[in-house]
Amino acid sequence: MPLSRRALLSTATAAVFAAATAPAVAATGSRLRATAVRHIPLQGAVNVRDLGGYVTYTGGRVRHGLVYRADALGKLTDSDVTTLAGLRLGRAVDFRIPLEVQYDGADRLPAGVVPVSRPITDNGLFGQLLAAIGSRDPVRQEQMLGGGRAAAFMNEVYRSFVTSAANRAQFGLTLRELAGLGSTPSLYHCTSGKDRTGWTSYLLLTALGVPEATAVGDYLASNTFRAAYDAKVREGLKQGGLMQNPDLIIPLQEVRTAYLNTALDEVRTAYGSPFRYLTDGLGLELRTLSRLQDRLVD
Repeated sequence: MPLSRRALLSTATAAVFAAATAPAVAATGSRLRATAVRHIPLQGAVNVRDLGGYVTYTGGRVRHGLVYRADALGKLTDSDVTTLAGLRLGRAVDFRIPLEVQYDGADRLPAGVVPVSRPITDNGLFGQLLAAIGSRDPVRQEQMLGGGRAAAFMNEVYRSFVTSAANRAQFGLTLRELAGLGSTPSLYHCTSGKDRTGWTSYLLLTALGVPEATAVGDYLASNTFRAAYDAKVREGLKQGGLMQNPDLIIPLQEVRTAYLNTALDEVRTAYGSPFRYLTDGLGLELRTLSRLQDRLVD
């Protein structure tokens, strides 16, 4: 790509992020229908998606088959592994911390896919959830999760995406690698594929020039794909006698625009704009952002 076009793309990316300084749109106005997202149906994971297909504000389109987002891959069936093999992945980046991997198991991946462990702290979320459920004590569970405390905890998780230097380094490395993988497809995931994975996807899509409302819609689509599975988990907790009121964990299971706005508010406070968060916070050079455009946008 000629240098002049690279410069244009860098300027355009900055403009997109400047526009993103407004709070994320309300959930009711930005949810994507399931049919608008290229979902990869699997038996052992429910939130696996191709990020391709979204139209950018300049009329380009994010290329299919290069970047995938997912939830944990440790419970994939043999058929699921065969499906993943068809994606021709070069690598699978795992954002889970060791406790999550220990509990849910290592990824099951097709032969030839390079597993990359890149833990991003969940700010104690997974441990908090295990402790609350494991107590089997409805009073303690209410004290830990009730009265808005679960949602407040989630807001702190999202704030740490911006305030933690270690988290920023991992997000930055992930986006930097995506810019340099050429034609090799890549996947990244966490446990539920909604928070660390959701933030990464939001950053990537907006950096590519996907309109804010569309990027938020992709983020919120996790609620659609996870709804049945999460409801089954809550029912199992109740039937198993672990929780009298499993609805206490709903704020931990869902994504919400309030959570995303918490991170974006912290971005604006610390960096002035999401674009500066990318360049100053995550250490991405303008040429890296242009390479993302070159590689991922038609």
